[in-house]
Amino acid sequence: MTPRPITALLVSLLLAQGLAAQPAKDIRVLGRDPQGHGLLCSARGKTVLIVAGTPEEMGQAHGRLLRNWVHGLSRKTGYLVGAGYSITKSDWFFERMDEVMARTKPHTPPRFLREIDAMSKAAGLSTRDGRVANFFPEMFHCSGFAVRDSATKDGMLLHGRVLDYMRDISLQSYACIQLFLPSDPKHNAWMSLGYAGFIGTVTAMNEKGLAVGEMGGKGEGKWDGMPMSLLLRDVMERASTVEEAIKIVQQTPRTCEYYYVVSDKGRDMVGLACTPEKVDVFRPGAQHELLPHIPKDTVMLSGGSRAKLLSERLIKYHGQIDVAKMIEIIKRPVAMKSNLHNAVFRPETLDMWCADAGRKTPACDEPYALVNLTELRRFYEAAMKPKQSKTAADK
Repeated sequence: MTPRPITALLVSLLLAQGLAAQPAKDIRVLGRDPQGHGLLCSARGKTVLIVAGTPEEMGQAHGRLLRNWVHGLSRKTGYLVGAGYSITKSDWFFERMDEVMARTKPHTPPRFLREIDAMSKAAGLSTRDGRVANFFPEMFHCSGFAVRDSATKDGMLLHGRVLDYMRDISLQSYACIQLFLPSDPKHNAWMSLGYAGFIGTVTAMNEKGLAVGEMGGKGEGKWDGMPMSLLLRDVMERASTVEEAIKIVQQTPRTCEYYYVVSDKGRDMVGLACTPEKVDVFRPGAQHELLPHIPKDTVMLSGGSRAKLLSERLIKYHGQIDVAKMIEIIKRPVAMKSNLHNAVFRPETLDMWCADAGRKTPACDEPYALVNLTELRRFYEAAMKPKQSKTAADK
């Protein structure tokens, strides 16, 4: 399957209106990891996976709690996508994936491979199939956006993201919000709008209020670096601010060509255009000869006719943008028919509004759910506390 046309969108604005939406309520437990390292939950119609511990413990809990979904995603990515790729490219997909995995392995933190392998084993999946499901994004590419300042209503930064990617093969059937709670004190807790069996991310926010979204470009075949989705996970776990994120990206060997939206709770934000050779940083208000007009307090990276429409919508709503307007701005045709998921982050409060594609509808036409990282974490901690038996005095 050939990569779809890329629209890489980044807009950064500061929002100035109180929001009617409230943090996700009615979280309920669907399943517990028997080893005590994870929960499978439901929150406002979304499946939520929460895992905690070492890489191995998080991977095992992931595999045990989402066993059937892990197998389902592996079949979609490894065989359905693989067959399409092989026919379209006249190139054997698994042979190319073996090359991707071999060339990226020297640059991939071992903790990520240990987690993938532990997840695969716990789910009853082969090591190779588990790794293919996590490395195949290196073969294909996608899109995203964000916003800030005089362009919005109340001064709070909002960061949006549009993922136009393979809705037609039903990846949305395996969609889940993931909260990772590493036991290593050097690593942040972080939340991803992700998929069963996938431990990296393309859409995420961490406990420090750092948010990121990825957009793909060209560069297929340039695989001598850390896989994009794992690089973003590394950023989530090790960075607290936009500047720290930039430093990690600059210092890490990179693959292919990718664009990133990065924002933080301090209302800093940038666009990054990355290849293996260089990292270009786009600050708010910066104009570019290949882009339409970029409004004040806005960063925008975009391609195709959608860039012009996005610019027009941002100009039209300049000074009025809130979460509801953000959701309106990214409706079709800014989002494509292949729109798999969308997210709007508010880093200062650790809120994420998200929507996944329906069976026959793009994500932008589906209802959004609000989840809060802190609330999910507190729910997990309370649910995992040992129940104390009543003493005679209590009785």
